[in-house]
Amino acid sequence: MPALPATSAENARGAAFMVVAMATFVVNDALMKSLSGEVPVFQAVLVRGLFATLLIGAFALARGEARLSALPVRDRKLAALRAGAEIGATVCFLIALFAAPIATVTAILLASPLVITLVGATFLGETVGWRRWSAVIVGFLGVLLIVKPGAEGFQPALLWAVASVFFVCLRDLTTRRLSPETPSMLITLMTAVAITVTGAVVTLWEGWEPLTGWETLRLGAAAIFVFVGYLFSVMTMRVGDIGFVSPFRYTILIWALLIGVFVFGDRPGPVTLAGAALIVLSGVYTFHRETRRVRQPR
Repeated sequence: MPALPATSAENARGAAFMVVAMATFVVNDALMKSLSGEVPVFQAVLVRGLFATLLIGAFALARGEARLSALPVRDRKLAALRAGAEIGATVCFLIALFAAPIATVTAILLASPLVITLVGATFLGETVGWRRWSAVIVGFLGVLLIVKPGAEGFQPALLWAVASVFFVCLRDLTTRRLSPETPSMLITLMTAVAITVTGAVVTLWEGWEPLTGWETLRLGAAAIFVFVGYLFSVMTMRVGDIGFVSPFRYTILIWALLIGVFVFGDRPGPVTLAGAALIVLSGVYTFHRETRRVRQPR
């Protein structure tokens, strides 16, 4: 049966949960970025992954969702593909984050819903009207303003952020195709294990740098913030209407700008801010049009 519309109080709670989730994700990013120049990327992926796997594993066990037998056979290839996409998204994002301003990288990642719309229309046969096509084009113009290919201020590291967007798109499209009975925590645990193993394999090849207590503490804290962000994201989808709460995901850019300015001393230029604004506006409009399309009577 179709879900009943959420009340205004439920929508307000859902929006608050989304804002908290985005804030915790940005704090995680800031903690990881603070380790750039101190800890190699894949070693950071390994250590944070170990902490995150322990947290997620304990939560999955408590919910009874840690059994591999609960994963339907038809979903196993999809789960493996999703884990691979998450590995690509995580590694590409962290490489970009270690080398570029946190707000700039975050703004590029916000283009992922636009890429999903584009892929859905191009390869999955989804109907996309001229309004959403226009929003997608405007959003990609915003990405070009931030990346500035061929311009004097071009940062090659931002191409890693663009690659991360496409991996996120692959991850989300794969998630859509998982069976409803597949436990979410099991998929999350499998992904965390896959990312940790990837970090371990590359670290064995690159070598291990001794960690100080302060570096280990930051990596552990980053894992906690990722875990809390995930929990609040799940709570968000279970409380408010998706069409109402989804645009609040763009508050992540506000948190990233504040942390970038006050923690890392970043000062985004007007062109970068204009590009970020185009991405946010086009993304919010895309959510709005998608919500209207779903609510139209068939």
